Amino acid sequence: MPRVSEDHLTARREQILAAARACFLRNGLHATSMQDLIREAGLSVGAVYRYFKSKNEIINAIAEAVAGGVAAHLREIAEQEPPIPLPDAMELVLDLIDEQLGPGGAFPLAVQIWGESTIDPAIGEIVRVRYSAMREAIVMMAARAVERGELPAGSDPEAVAAVLFSLIPGYALQRMIIGKPDKATFAAGMRALLTT
Repeated sequence: MPRVSEDHLTARREQILAAARACFLRNGLHATSMQDLIREAGLSVGAVYRYFKSKNEIINAIAEAVAGGVAAHLREIAEQEPPIPLPDAMELVLDLIDEQLGPGGAFPLAVQIWGESTIDPAIGEIVRVRYSAMREAIVMMAARAVERGELPAGSDPEAVAAVLFSLIPGYALQRMIIGKPDKATFAAGMRALLTT
């Protein structure tokens, strides 16, 4: 029996994840069953279960891909040399969020995963792990801002990051739900707070 190529395995896995994203966005995370995902993917039950044993494994794979990519981008912003001022760094974060709000962006699905995480402990753990990794990059940005004197000496980077990190979903939810503020308006308000 011929071996299946790595490219074929990767393509099949991505086919399943794309089907899952389509189902989740159309029907909602909670209302989507494994049978819905299998039907959407156009594969056999065995083919889907070869890659993922449960819906939670699929959610984890989607969250890992999206949150992992966002976390890596946040780390790139945090580690830029020479360091960029904190307001500029946070504006780059807003650019990243705008990408995730656009067509094909992950934020609409992320909102569903957040909601499900409040009632499903397994999904709650997925969210905790993924978002902790993203938050670490914001802690790094805050620590570097303290070192450069942008923030008062003795500022706790963890405390600052807790506030800065909350701006990300706050901005995205406002854009998604009410369609505003635009990035320029939000960035102006953020700069006013960070440079006072």
